[in-house]
Amino acid sequence: MSGPTLYVVLVVFGVVVGVASGLLGVGGGTLIVPFLTLAAGFSQHSAEATSLLVILPTAIVGSLVLRRRGVGDLGLALRFGTVGAVGSVLGALLALALPADTLRIVFAIFVGVVGLRLARDGIRGDRSAEPG
Repeated sequence: MSGPTLYVVLVVFGVVVGVASGLLGVGGGTLIVPFLTLAAGFSQHSAEATSLLVILPTAIVGSLVLRRRGVGDLGLALRFGTVGAVGSVLGALLALALPADTLRIVFAIFVGVVGLRLARDGIRGDRSAEPG
């Protein structure tokens, strides 16, 4: 896929990722990485690096919209984000050290486990407060 077709697909998929990020709170990586590897032919390493770059602006905009509605804990986010930034350095170095196939398997297992846990919790009923 290349040229105008790729551009249209990227724009449409970008909107889908943006909506999913704002609606579901997903960072986008669970959508972006599979799309880039399976549909756009990126290597696993390039897809993950590109995904992180894409997530940055979508997460900022989505979190600002939600924050203006009084949802979210800014102090916790800053503390967690600071520690997470340190962890992301270690994670990026580990990702570069792993073969692409191993990285893809680890990613698939992670997404699968998280998906199953979320589905289980959804079936049981979410007991957290709804935004107002």
